[in-house]
Amino acid sequence: RTIRVWLKRDSGQYWPSIYHTMSSPCSAMAYHHDSRRIFVGQDNGAIMEFHISEDFNKMNFVKTYPAHQNRVSAVIFCLGAEWVISTGHDKCVSWMCTRSGNMLGRHYFTSWASCLQYDFETEHAFVGDYSGQITLLKLEQNTCTVITTLKGHEGSVASLWWDPVQRLLFSGASDHSIIMWDIGGRKGRTLLLQGHHDKVQAICYIQLTRQLVSCSADGGIAVWNMDISREEAPQWLESDSCQKCEQPFFWNIKQMWDTKTLGLRQHHCRKCGQAVCGKCSTKRSSYPIMGFEFQVRVCDSCFESIKDEDRTSLATFHEGKHNISHMSMDISRGLMVTCGSDRIVKIWDMTPVVGCSLATGFSR
Repeated sequence: RTIRVWLKRDSGQYWPSIYHTMSSPCSAMAYHHDSRRIFVGQDNGAIMEFHISEDFNKMNFVKTYPAHQNRVSAVIFCLGAEWVISTGHDKCVSWMCTRSGNMLGRHYFTSWASCLQYDFETEHAFVGDYSGQITLLKLEQNTCTVITTLKGHEGSVASLWWDPVQRLLFSGASDHSIIMWDIGGRKGRTLLLQGHHDKVQAICYIQLTRQLVSCSADGGIAVWNMDISREEAPQWLESDSCQKCEQPFFWNIKQMWDTKTLGLRQHHCRKCGQAVCGKCSTKRSSYPIMGFEFQVRVCDSCFESIKDEDRTSLATFHEGKHNISHMSMDISRGLMVTCGSDRIVKIWDMTPVVGCSLATGFSR
């Protein structure tokens, strides 16, 4: 239930300069560097605003915002509009006026709202939820409009990152995957990235170097090269029989009866998307250009078409050595901070080309 501000001392060690106890456990936070305003979401649904002194040795309480009826999952502060935007486990996104403290609007979803990104220029919000959907909303002073809903994940969306320059949205989910949504292209183009063994809980896209950094619950850190032409994963095709050998699948009763054969289980080739049986997809292969950094099922003909150079990894993988629940990147200084359920905060040196080497770690 505490907020702590850590300062680097002359010794090179970090020590807390402020230790503030809250009335309810803290669940989300947003810090605005220029104004030194900090907004802390809590398990009880409230958001508390503080102002930090110039020397970072004092924290003054400003006001409390009754934003939600349940745990706050994400907070964003918009200085231009003087809005604090948040999502919560009461299945809603809310936006409140920081001048008056009044509620401006709410929008409800069918599932817990788990993560949030906001485009400050166009006033559009992206909200991920536990059903695996991402909703794009246009926020206005007292109302909002649903623009579209993005569906692609098979598990709850845990993290979002919006790049306003290239107009790309990245989402990480409990299905261990990341999806890049090309919002600016307006063609519905999506790229699938699979390189984690656990739920993806934090992501950050570095626009300058065209690299994506992702962290998962098992401590895995991946740095993806997005400065290449990648291929979209195909849509899975549906068929009543194998599209290679034409043997019926087990639900195709008529063909099984006519041919006096036993039905087979349906699989899908990750490269071509065709519905195939096990005998026609005996091979496994990685295919990084399509986002498959691990070996996945491919049909035998696609396996033969994949060259050795096609299997060259397009990402680097590192071990965080703790359950990463949150990550924040200071791109200007090349530093990344991760915190985990083990109550450890780690500061990582990401220079010169987002190469991970642990700078220091300390207990919180």
